[in-house]
Amino acid sequence: MKRIAILGSTGSVGEQSLEVAAAFPERFQVVALAAGRRVEKLAEQVRRFRPALVSVAEPEAALALKSALGVEAPEIAVGDAGLDAVATADADLVVSALVGAVGLAPTLAAIRAGRDVALANKEVMVMAGALVLREVKARGVRLLPVDSEHSAIFQVLAGQRQQDLLRIVLTASGGPFRTWTAERIARASVDEALAHPNWSMGPKITIDSATLMNKGLEVIEARWLFDTSPERIDVVVHPQSVVHSLIELCDGSVLAQLGVPDMRVPIAVALAWPERLALLGAASGLARELPPLDLAVAARLDFEAPDRKRFPCLDLAYAALRGDEAAPAALNAANEVSVAAFLAREVPFSAIAATNAAVLEAHLARGSAPRLRTLDDVLEADAWARARARALLSAGVAA
Repeated sequence: MKRIAILGSTGSVGEQSLEVAAAFPERFQVVALAAGRRVEKLAEQVRRFRPALVSVAEPEAALALKSALGVEAPEIAVGDAGLDAVATADADLVVSALVGAVGLAPTLAAIRAGRDVALANKEVMVMAGALVLREVKARGVRLLPVDSEHSAIFQVLAGQRQQDLLRIVLTASGGPFRTWTAERIARASVDEALAHPNWSMGPKITIDSATLMNKGLEVIEARWLFDTSPERIDVVVHPQSVVHSLIELCDGSVLAQLGVPDMRVPIAVALAWPERLALLGAASGLARELPPLDLAVAARLDFEAPDRKRFPCLDLAYAALRGDEAAPAALNAANEVSVAAFLAREVPFSAIAATNAAVLEAHLARGSAPRLRTLDDVLEADAWARARARALLSAGVAA
């Protein structure tokens, strides 16, 4: 029986992680859950999975949860301390499924407590990849990627020698604007940007897919997860989202992982690794049946180079990797602020890339220390970049 704790249990990845766990009750026990303010959803999860500990964002949510659950209420923690409590709970595996920078500190806490981590919160590695890897190596824990692309690379690298790896190729769906002109993209509405053609994801990640910033963040994450240089990480647009990513080996062999576009598959890989869960068919116990991949029905698999002029956020990620260790944290912070402003309908879609570029340029001009030594170093870069992004957006400079 593997005991699991979930950071971000009411989000998309968190809910799907619980769906997988529920389908295999003889294999998984949910011991702790951390959510934000979705009290009704968290209460449903508590009734079903009976965790010993839960965490919410604020005292008001804690009171509402306690009222909703009554005598069924477990221990309820609050805020950052609550996230750390869930991250360090008596679990074998912590699913890090928070969105954005808020996931960094509790994920580090889980690693330092000796917990294996199933990582869906890509910002953890984007902001502090070098620091996180040092902690992972020092504690001897496993970092299991949950993003479909990184899970694919993780799977096809199994059994390969690092010195034989020539290139990593991350696939991108291209998002909803793959065929749009630059002028039309600049005028895109929130609803249009949220209409992803393949994946069901949270709003922030969906917007990142529309700008291709999501793929840029994944390039940064891959650089650290697989200990390789940015020059050996490529991106190719694959609109069918059947090939989830590939590796090229020194003898010219190209290995890929294929599957239907469903996040429950990479989640299950991380939860059960090195074993596999039987997910196909009604007998799996999944709430929604997972269909098999039918290549005859898929019929064709298309690939094309990303258009870096229409989607400049991708190149910003490579520029951040060429900078100091804090540059990706600054880029990520700017992106979180600009995406939030767009989702709030305060700025146009074009402001996202413009703000990200301006903040990254300003960060690199600051001449920060080349190495991240502590979590405080990361948080300082993050706070500076957020303030800079907000100032630019308020002044309309990056619109």
